[in-house]
Amino acid sequence: MNIDETDIKILKMILRDARLSYRNIAAQIGVSPPTVLSRINKLQDHRIIKSYSAIVDHEKLGYDLTAIIEVTAHKGKIAEVERAISEFPNVCAVYDITGLTDMIIVAKFRNHRELSNFVKRDLALPAIERTNSHIVLITVKEDFRFL
Repeated sequence: MNIDETDIKILKMILRDARLSYRNIAAQIGVSPPTVLSRINKLQDHRIIKSYSAIVDHEKLGYDLTAIIEVTAHKGKIAEVERAISEFPNVCAVYDITGLTDMIIVAKFRNHRELSNFVKRDLALPAIERTNSHIVLITVKEDFRFL
C-alpha cells in the first residue's frame, strides 16, 4: 500500500485523538468524510492501523516500577521464549535485538516484590539462560505515537 500525505495527516490526527469523528478529521485536513472513512478502512485492512487504545498513566494505577530486562535464551529457543514472555500481563514490550543478549523486555510492576517474582518465577523458563534487570529511576518520555 502506498501511503500519501493525506494518509499521514489522518494517522497523525488519530494518534493525537483516536476518538475524532471522520467528519472532524475531514474538516481539518480538507477532504470529505467518505474519503476519511475509505482511507482509514484501507489503513486497517493493511494492518497499518492495528487497533485503537487509550494511553494510561500506569503510575497513577499503582505501577510505580518500570523494568528493562535483558534476556539470553538457549540457541534455537529465542522465538519460543519471546512468545512465552509476551503473554505475561505486565510485559509491555519484547524486542528481539542484536548484541550480547537476545531480547529486551519492558515491563511494569507495582513494587519490587512483583518484579522479583517475575524474574525468579516467570522468567524461570527452561530455555532462558540468563537475565539482567534494570530499574527505571525516572521516565522522561514514554510515548510511541509519532509520525
